[in-house]
Amino acid sequence: MDTTDSKAGLGSRSQEDPWLLLIHQIPPKPAYLRVKIGRRLRRLGAVPIKNTVYALPKNEETHEHFQWVLREIREGGGDATICEARFVDGLLDEDIEKLFNEARNAEYGEVAEQARALAAKVPRKLGDDLRADVQAEIDRLAKRLAEIKETDFFGAPVRAAAEGALAALEEHLKTPSMATAKSPSVRREDYRGRTWVTRKGIHIDRMASAWLIRRFIDPEAKFLFVPGKGYKPKKSELRFDMFEGEFTHEGDRCTFETLIDRMNLKDPALQGIAEIVHDIDLKDGKFRRDEATGIDRLIAGICMARKEDEERLRRASAVFEDLYEYFQRKGGK
Repeated sequence: MDTTDSKAGLGSRSQEDPWLLLIHQIPPKPAYLRVKIGRRLRRLGAVPIKNTVYALPKNEETHEHFQWVLREIREGGGDATICEARFVDGLLDEDIEKLFNEARNAEYGEVAEQARALAAKVPRKLGDDLRADVQAEIDRLAKRLAEIKETDFFGAPVRAAAEGALAALEEHLKTPSMATAKSPSVRREDYRGRTWVTRKGIHIDRMASAWLIRRFIDPEAKFLFVPGKGYKPKKSELRFDMFEGEFTHEGDRCTFETLIDRMNLKDPALQGIAEIVHDIDLKDGKFRRDEATGIDRLIAGICMARKEDEERLRRASAVFEDLYEYFQRKGGK
């Protein structure tokens, strides 16, 4: 673990030391200093490793952020050190990434919950004054969502739910015909023999969507799992369950539902699966499927036992294949 002070430059990015740690000691008085520093660290997206040890992914920007915090702590009478770190025992890189995703998921979840609550209580027909108030609240949520995205270093999965809830809220204020309008259908034949790209670390919606693609849309589909931020797709690639993807969340629908709708898949058995995937992914209880809790635990077990996305997909595909057979025999109910 290499130590640097506030005047040292970060230098080139090291694969061996991918993290920055801020280790601080803050005096008990003045009391506001501890609160101030805590808020500042949360705004930067730093996560606590120990009570007085905070981590960020290492790059020039995050190093500068920690330098400013270090200066504030020292000016307030405390002490702090910035370290470049590589974890070799105990916590592993994936454990640290999980901490970041859990923190961002909680923040995204708050935005999604507030957006859904507002949509539930706001009538479609509004006076100008009330419409302005609602729009101001939407703008506030959109700003908060943008702030969270800035610190979403590893593509936290609940981001899609927050974006979908906010989009649904905006649609809710439009005329009923606009709010219920569906995206245009496409020809499945035009989407065969392609490479389908999604975020790595697949979970329920991406697992189910990949199974659906290979089972009903593109039997020869190849899948590419990439970082959640910064990937630039090739012309022949199709993105799903990704920001600005060709197939992703639309309004209050998850990606699996979007694919069913856009591909015009009229199959009651798929609708049963879609309701389960929706309830697990968006956590809004829309369909209240009894099967959702069990499938959620099963998918979590697959993720815990397997880090490689191809292996996760292989195991999950078997689950969805059996689930599809069940709903076929039950008529989709």
